[in-house]
Amino acid sequence: MESPRIKRALISVSNKMGLTDFARGLTDAGIELYSTGGTRRHLENSNIPVTDVATYTGFPEMMDGRVKTLHPKIFAGILARRNNDSDVAALQEHEIETFDLVVVNLYPFAATIARPNVLIREAVEQIDIGGPSLVRAAAKNSDFVTVVTDPEQYWSVLEEIQSEGKTTARMRHELMAKAFQHTANYDKTISEYFSGQTEGEVFPTTLQFSFHRQMTLRYGENSHQSAALYSSDHCADANLVNARQLNGKQLSYNNLLDLDSALAMVRSLDQPACSVIKHNNPCGAATAETLLKACQAGLAGDPLSAFGSVVAFNRIVDVETANFLSEGEFFIEAIVAPDFYADALDVLKTRPKWKKNVRLLQVGQLSAPQPRWELRQVLGGMLVQDSDNQSDDPTDWQLVTDPQPDDRLMAELSFGWHMVRFVKSNAITLSKNCALVGVGAGQMSRVDAVEIAIKKAGDRAEGSVLASDAFFPFPDSIEVAAKANIAGIIQPGGSVRDDEVIAACNQHGIPLILTGARHFRH
Repeated sequence: MESPRIKRALISVSNKMGLTDFARGLTDAGIELYSTGGTRRHLENSNIPVTDVATYTGFPEMMDGRVKTLHPKIFAGILARRNNDSDVAALQEHEIETFDLVVVNLYPFAATIARPNVLIREAVEQIDIGGPSLVRAAAKNSDFVTVVTDPEQYWSVLEEIQSEGKTTARMRHELMAKAFQHTANYDKTISEYFSGQTEGEVFPTTLQFSFHRQMTLRYGENSHQSAALYSSDHCADANLVNARQLNGKQLSYNNLLDLDSALAMVRSLDQPACSVIKHNNPCGAATAETLLKACQAGLAGDPLSAFGSVVAFNRIVDVETANFLSEGEFFIEAIVAPDFYADALDVLKTRPKWKKNVRLLQVGQLSAPQPRWELRQVLGGMLVQDSDNQSDDPTDWQLVTDPQPDDRLMAELSFGWHMVRFVKSNAITLSKNCALVGVGAGQMSRVDAVEIAIKKAGDRAEGSVLASDAFFPFPDSIEVAAKANIAGIIQPGGSVRDDEVIAACNQHGIPLILTGARHFRH
């Protein structure tokens, strides 16, 4: 079937980014423009000729714009099959013009409900009715109609029109698929929002997710597994999916998992911070007065395990930190940071032995993590929970021993408590001078995790503080910690043997803080 020439376009958009130049390009190509309301006024103010839809249909906009394009002369002009004699005869009988190009994007419902304290009636007014109908009609008739739903599509469409006066069947088919995806996502957002408005309900009765393939990865966790990275439209936080890669080969599946964990560790810390992740567990992390010192302390946490690790920073990487990384005996797979100073970037891209392969990721300014849901697929369904990414309130903590921590020790305990939530459970961390010196991760027995963390720390265990992501079921872990001269312990509490654990800490002169909240990470 030969592609039809584009003679007439209907434009009705909420997002007017790039619209003026696009519309002017269409009129220069001899295309008549029809529009409504704010879009028509926008075009007229730019001195672009446009016909008011109400003038064409003979039916005025009404009800504050709720009804404007919902008219047979509009939808028949979009849906008519140009090669169907009956459709063509109906157009002629009722003096209906065809629309060959439909340019529509929808009311900003998602942006509206993202505002703090938005009222339901405000959300309701951002439910688009005519827009999705126009999009679906144009997409259904993609043999003859080109549908555009995103300003990023303007220039490729205009290029084909300027070249041939029409679009290719392939482009129309691609735009059709994106149009239906656009309306599906829109309806999903509305459905989930109102499902969540039921009093007492946290989770909607039905969940629908839409992700866009960002890239196909070389392989998954193992070389025999295929893998891809998909992006979400609903993440405002700086993240790996939308990061700008400044150097190195393509990220792997495991790189992405590790970098995401590394970035989470440093995201909400106030001081300059560095985290070092290997196999999705920290083998080092630190805060300090400078990024260089944080980096030095972070990589000193477990230098042997740090070989082939990924590193994250919460500050722009400076040349001093870059020089340290490039001059040391390190092998680093990837580095993620808000940004890199030009001289630091030059060092990291030219000096290290691993310069060609190291992935450098710029994610932009970090902010405190926003509440969100975490999803985990299980066979036959999906587990959904609130993310465990909000700061704990130290005023809720309890000192339950006679020995009391001073301010310095209390700061160390707070650092350890922040870090232990990023370690796979059963999780134990030892920290000293606000740097990890020992980690026991993913053990079935908590006392085993304590022993591993102490072994990793070696001589540095003496005077360090111990953080446990969940309660101690027995006082045996306290006995092991006391032999290593641990200076303080922080844990949630909640065991039926808490009294025995507290007694053991008192016996050995170890201050014990109970937080009242655990941080399991399965």
